This record gives sequence, structure tokens and C-alpha cells, in this order.
Amino acid sequence: MKPLIHTGLTEDRWFSFSIFEQLGNVGSEFERSAAAFQRGDGARFERAFERMLELLDLTIADPKWLNGCRLRELLRLREEVCDVFHGNEVYGTPIDVLKRYFLYFGIAARADR
Repeated sequence: MKPLIHTGLTEDRWFSFSIFEQLGNVGSEFERSAAAFQRGDGARFERAFERMLELLDLTIADPKWLNGCRLRELLRLREEVCDVFHGNEVYGTPIDVLKRYFLYFGIAARADR
């Protein structure tokens, strides 16, 4: 496994989070990526995008999601977030739709505390 961008974050710690917390955190990095992308700030976009993919990949690797449709949803989500920033030719999902998708996970994570 390559070194984590999010220093101090271990798989054990990440795997202890609920799906709401995991995707809420992914969503925060998605927001940063989207803001930099829309401003045309390539350097900030690349850093935020890498952090977002790292958290999403950790979520995908979480053993809790190996069975059932959750893993399929997470893998499709990864495809969509990559597509939205790299041509948007496969799914055509607007950035705002994915922002709203992630927002609900952040709200649920806050309500779960």
C-alpha cells in the first residue's frame, strides 16, 4: 500500500467509521475538488482529487462493504467522480448532483453523533 496522504489515518480507524462518516469525509474532499476545478486551479484540484480518491478507496476497501449492493454503489461512485472531472462523457452527472449526494451523508453523520 502506498503511503497515505492523510497522515495519521489508519485503516483500523477509517474502518471504525460509519458509512455516513466515511462518505461525509469523502464529500468534503469532493467539495474542495469541485471548487478548485470550477476556479480552474489545477494544482489545488489535483491535490484535493487525490485526497478524495484516497478516502474513497479506503471506504471501498472496508470489509463491512464487501457483501451486498454497498460495494457496487461505492465502485460506481468512484467511476462517477472520476468521470465528472475528466470529461464527463460516460455518465454526464453534473457536479451539483454529486455535491448533493455527499451532502446528505454529511448531514446524517452529524445527526448520528
